[in-house]
Formats: sequence, structure tokens, C-alpha cells
Amino acid sequence: MYATAQSAHPPGFTMGCMHHFHQLFAQLGLPNHPEEIQRFITLHSAMAEGMRLPDAPYWTASQAAFLRESLTQDSDWSDMVDQLSLALRLAPVAEGAP
Repeated sequence: MYATAQSAHPPGFTMGCMHHFHQLFAQLGLPNHPEEIQRFITLHSAMAEGMRLPDAPYWTASQAAFLRESLTQDSDWSDMVDQLSLALRLAPVAEGAP
């Protein structure tokens, strides 16, 4: 039964994630087309080592609160938030990034 339910998910669905990456950006009020997501990740890829994602300086207070709550409450969004954090740490740093 579980395998059948999994196969019904659209492409890009990762096990344990109930939301697509573009949905996280929409939830955060950010442009959520693939090119815009990539641009955001490239622009903000210089996140300091050891900095928690919700503490990064580019979030609004409500975005930071959502990210913090997602992680502390292990919400449906927590896997996507973790993936975003990883993407920001692994992406090549944009030229001229702070």
C-alpha cells in the first residue's frame, strides 16, 4: 500500500517531503519558478558556516519565524527547509556576493 501511494506522487517528490521545493518558495512569498529559485540560491550562497538558515540576514521576520518553526516543530516543511539550507551551503558563491 505504501509503495502504491508513493508512486502516485508527481516527479520531483522526495520521500518524506510533502511539499515541492517551489512550494516552499511560494510559502515564503518568494518567486518560485525554477530560474528564480536558482537565482536566489546563487545570490545567497555565501551563508556563513554554522549559521542556521532562519538566522540568515536576508529573511524577513515572518520568513525567519516560519523557517524556525518548521525546524523546531519538525513540520511537513522541515525536509524542504533542510534541503534549502544545504543548497545554500553547497551552491557556488555568486561573483560579488557579500
